[in-house]
Amino acid sequence: MKIAVTKDTFQFAEPFTISRGSRSEAVVLTVRVSANGATAWGECVPYARYGETPESVAALIEGLPDSVNRQNLQELLPAGAARNAVDCALWDLSAKRADKRVWQLLGLPTPKPVVTAYTLSLDTPENMRAAAAKNAHRPLLKIKLGTEADMPRLEAVREGAPKARIIVDANEGWSAEVYADLAPHLVRLGVELVEQPLPADADDMLAEIERPVPVCADESCHDRASLPALKGKYDVVNIKLDKTGGLTEAMALRAEARKQGFGIMVGCMVGSSLAMAPAVVVAQGAAVVDLDGPLLLAEDRPVPLKYDAAGAHPPSPFLWG
Repeated sequence: MKIAVTKDTFQFAEPFTISRGSRSEAVVLTVRVSANGATAWGECVPYARYGETPESVAALIEGLPDSVNRQNLQELLPAGAARNAVDCALWDLSAKRADKRVWQLLGLPTPKPVVTAYTLSLDTPENMRAAAAKNAHRPLLKIKLGTEADMPRLEAVREGAPKARIIVDANEGWSAEVYADLAPHLVRLGVELVEQPLPADADDMLAEIERPVPVCADESCHDRASLPALKGKYDVVNIKLDKTGGLTEAMALRAEARKQGFGIMVGCMVGSSLAMAPAVVVAQGAAVVDLDGPLLLAEDRPVPLKYDAAGAHPPSPFLWG
């Protein structure tokens, strides 16, 4: 087994802003694993919020032994971006060796296209209204919020896209007081879901205040070990491969979260179609899907995922899996 890792950069179609800052490009790591004449790949997005850098994640990957496989990888690396890219590459390798698709190896039916949210980045109310109007034809819009002045933004997006379904993501940017003040307006404006309204280390108040709109754990949920602390505070968990550390744990988290009564959202960091491909498998049957990363980029992989009115389609074998 040989493992190689490269850093790749994809430019955003437009600057992308959340409550933690703005970016104009997505920096990803591409992992290639080779064995017995077959080469497979996976992608991850190192995320500063979780203490990751491209350099630190690459070092973890490069430090793996040649004997790594899907089973021992779960012990060799913690949940996070490094394990994600390697795990997904190993699944791709298994599929190539078996001449089967990944979902066949998992014993699952052929996946179908999934309707995905389209994200509007944080901006002035006027610019967000214009962005909403431009994308009002999309069935589901996700609004990036997370400031104390979000009410005008909410109103503006609803004015711009009066018929679209809407979810919002505060990226830990609200206080309990701000969330409580906004909650009735979320209902009035038809918001269907709120992602991570409070900081992950200060979210206990969610168990004590009214949640008129379902609340989804994002930064508070990484893998199955996260679930006990989410009870009574969250209604939905956002499964992202870069948090779970790959497809293996993502599928296990999905099963356990459902067993414990949580709704399922499947999301992503902003990456290329290679990062979204395994997430489409996880997203089957999810209540909310947010796999719009490639739609926000000006460039993509040579064989990208297909996006159309039906949503994000399962990957071609020339892309992954």
